[in-house]
Amino acid sequence: MRPSRTLTIVVAVLAATAALAACGSSSKKSSGSSTTTAANSAASNAPAVGVTPTEIKLGVALVDFSCVRNFTDTIRENQDQVYSAYINDINQKGGIDGRKIVPFFESYCPVGSSGPLNVCTKLTEDDKVFAVLGTFIDFSGDAQSCVAKQHHTPLLTFNLTDAEIAAAPPGLVVYPGATNERVARILLQLLDKQKTLKGKKAAVLGGTNESEVVNKTIVPGLRKLGVPLGTTAILSVGSSTDTTAAQAQLDSFIERWKTEGVNAVFLSGDEVSSIAFVTKLRQAMPKVLLMVDTTDIKGEGQQLTAQGVKPNPYEGMLSANGPTSHEYDTGPNWAYCKPIYEKETGKPAPDAEHIIKTSDGKILDTNGSINDACQVVTIFHDIAVRVGKNLNATTWAAAVNSYGKITNRGGGPYASLHSGKYDIDDSFRLVAFDSSIPPSGDWKPLTPLEDITGAA
Repeated sequence: MRPSRTLTIVVAVLAATAALAACGSSSKKSSGSSTTTAANSAASNAPAVGVTPTEIKLGVALVDFSCVRNFTDTIRENQDQVYSAYINDINQKGGIDGRKIVPFFESYCPVGSSGPLNVCTKLTEDDKVFAVLGTFIDFSGDAQSCVAKQHHTPLLTFNLTDAEIAAAPPGLVVYPGATNERVARILLQLLDKQKTLKGKKAAVLGGTNESEVVNKTIVPGLRKLGVPLGTTAILSVGSSTDTTAAQAQLDSFIERWKTEGVNAVFLSGDEVSSIAFVTKLRQAMPKVLLMVDTTDIKGEGQQLTAQGVKPNPYEGMLSANGPTSHEYDTGPNWAYCKPIYEKETGKPAPDAEHIIKTSDGKILDTNGSINDACQVVTIFHDIAVRVGKNLNATTWAAAVNSYGKITNRGGGPYASLHSGKYDIDDSFRLVAFDSSIPPSGDWKPLTPLEDITGAA
């Protein structure tokens, strides 16, 4: 699984800037004309907003890194050019059923909800696009709901929760990765298969935003496996960048866990798995087994490796992930995405194993931009092709709900999309963070890659 790293960057920004806190061209066409016919016959024939006989208006939402450049080590530049490469490739090959994609690009500052909400209004009401895709981040979920629920517009984006997906009409929101809830279920399945938690007493740690994941997915999941539990900890993070109270809370929970005999902690979400909390936890409980339901934290571990921190508190942390960077770089999806970018831009496409820095020392995440764009634009193309000529929100949702196996250009070999399952990645294995993997640490595979959905 190769989730968008934009969320990781934004979380780092919010953690560091209290002052700001006011707030993958076309892939192989799927066979099955009978499915398309059935979907179309059952759906409305009303003309779609943003669709004409010759065009499909497509909104592309992108994070404006200029507004947070001073507060993050990782940035993205020229993202519109990257998305245009894959859109142009589709158009040059005849478009979608003869319709050319016409993109409308909008960028926003990822602090608070006002930026993404303004993008929702601009794209849906002013530009009247058929769908919105890109990196559309709003931790409150209001902007995502604005697009899919309020304006009944298909949304394809990253870093969504089960609740944000469920708030939209079924089939209008598609996530190329996997929600934390499903990653947690998959991780528990993999841990159980390897008997990793045998003899362990586990506690669960999450922030305010992860309380439902903790209480409705992870804690019941551990109980189902028969793992003895310590006190569950929900820290006061999520609404503020000031972590003083949350760190004091963690100190209290750590002392309680020591008396309870806890020797394994399951962390949920990017916030409580950030450097401040993981360092405190590892220093107080150096032999504790750490597990996490997000692979975004790789960047935190790499940062400490680059700084020469030893021992690295992320060392050995377990998660569920897909292909390694090397596997992806030498696999069929990168072999598909790379030449399109290079043909359309005339620039070399950097792979995931190389670090590029700007003149002011920032890490330039062009590889992440390429994978996000290739992944999400391709998925949009494939679903629209499945719909056929009669493209509107109703036929779109019908196609999504009956899709089945789907190509996930930014991920691994296994992916699926159907009614009730709108986060598509199914390529997982048990992994551990290893700081010795060049250049500054990466996920080390512990088990073979599997096709696993993590069904409840």
